[in-house]
Amino acid sequence: MSSGAKPINRVKVKINGEDYYIKGTVSEEYIKQVAQYVDRKMYNLEKNNPKLSRTHLAVLTAINITDELFKLKQEYDEFLTAFDRDTKG
Repeated sequence: MSSGAKPINRVKVKINGEDYYIKGTVSEEYIKQVAQYVDRKMYNLEKNNPKLSRTHLAVLTAINITDELFKLKQEYDEFLTAFDRDTKG
C-alpha cells in the first residue's frame, strides 16, 4: 500500500432489518450516517405502503433519494448561476 492511500473502513450497518457490511475510504461515522438515512427512508416508505415487496421498497427508496439528489443539484446549479451573475454584474 502506498503512503498516500487512504485506509479502507469496513462497517456493519443495519438497513431495513438486514445487516450489511459497507466498505469505503470515508469515515466509519459517515458510512453509518448514510446507512441510517437509507434505513429511515425505507422505514417511512414501508410505513405508508406496508404491502410493498422488499424489492419494490428498495427500488422506490432509491428513486426517492435520487429525486432528492437531482432537486438539490438543480438548486445548486441555479445558485451558482445567480452567484456568478451577481459577481460579474
